Amino acid sequence: MIADQRVLVVDDHPVVRRGLRAMLEGESWVAAVTEAATVAEAVRAVAVHPVHVVAMDVGLPDGDGIDAAGRILRAAPGTRILILTMDDDESVVQRALRAGAHGFLLKDTDPQVVVDSLRTVAAGGVVLGPRTAGALLTGLRTSPARVPAPFDRLSEREREVVIRLTAGDSNGQIARRLGLSEKTVRNQLSGIFAKLGMTDRVRVALSARDAGLRA
Repeated sequence: MIADQRVLVVDDHPVVRRGLRAMLEGESWVAAVTEAATVAEAVRAVAVHPVHVVAMDVGLPDGDGIDAAGRILRAAPGTRILILTMDDDESVVQRALRAGAHGFLLKDTDPQVVVDSLRTVAAGGVVLGPRTAGALLTGLRTSPARVPAPFDRLSEREREVVIRLTAGDSNGQIARRLGLSEKTVRNQLSGIFAKLGMTDRVRVALSARDAGLRA
């Protein structure tokens, strides 16, 4: 359980900020909600009153929300950041995650899902909406003849699991798609993370793309 979380909502549209703020203020895990409309305001807000989790827009009047996320994380590494944007371009998703964001959702996501995702991120989880997961990992369905490191450490079945988990599937969905039991999927994921030296599904996805795993 998490509690007493301070949330910062960064968006240049007052209606968006206030609507999300109104919903968050009704959540038992939220202690306080503050707002910012620009990069400068966001960076200053975190410096003056440290927050636990930030809902960050990308297109801001004085700069880029992803750059702002990077600045915030360098100044306050413990801050958790969920990117909210209308842009589901693959390069934007990758850039946000490489900047250190802990989640990425499109603005047309149901508001309650956004609130729930902020809670997940605040609790230490990672959120990647299904549409952005698809944009991020298009083409990871076919392994090349020569598998690049470190994915050459994995069996063919493990690489199939990597492709499914990076597409945003739950363990249950992976099990159904690949004809496995959920226990087998859990065991294979443990082996995959150990072989790759990673514990974060999103980081595995980004590494797979960087390694050239694509159709």
